[in-house]
Amino acid sequence: MSNADTKNNVRRIAVTGMLSAVAVVLMYLEIPIPIMPGFIKFDFSDLPALLGAYALGPVAGVIICLIKNLVHLAASQSMLVGELSNFILGSVFVLIAGLVYKKRKSKSGALVGGVCGAVFMGLFSVISNYFVVYPVYYRLAMPETVILSLYQAILPSMKSIMQCLICFNLPFTIVKGLICVAISMLIYKPLSPLLKGKH
Repeated sequence: MSNADTKNNVRRIAVTGMLSAVAVVLMYLEIPIPIMPGFIKFDFSDLPALLGAYALGPVAGVIICLIKNLVHLAASQSMLVGELSNFILGSVFVLIAGLVYKKRKSKSGALVGGVCGAVFMGLFSVISNYFVVYPVYYRLAMPETVILSLYQAILPSMKSIMQCLICFNLPFTIVKGLICVAISMLIYKPLSPLLKGKH
């Protein structure tokens, strides 16, 4: 391995670590959303992972998602379920965005990738929550009837968890992703020299 390769690997590890640290901090800055049940909160922790996926590749973005959730486990209030969901959906988001950007390395490519990632993340959230995340939550934290009642307190017409996921979680997850994409479009270029090690 040449000195250039060694330096490049060290830089990638350092940048991944830095973005993971920022993601952990942002994960603690949760914002309650009045139109969502109390156990669902908004945070910007997918943003560093998205930047990592653009700068270092989709795998780096997934690694950042993994690291931030492993660190956050120490303070988990959701019986690990929140971290599981955050990792699954964040990984889907940054993987799609990073793969599209890898094929088309331009601002428009980053935008298209981010939007595709956000939409796919929203759609996938319905499947992952219904079949994986919520069933685990039922066993470890809160019965299905209680969770359904939390949604019904906001919108009484909700009759099932699947209906709740489609009406609440799907749009919420897409919007969350799109906000991260919008911010990334504003800050990626100024941060690019730091992230990619170019001066």
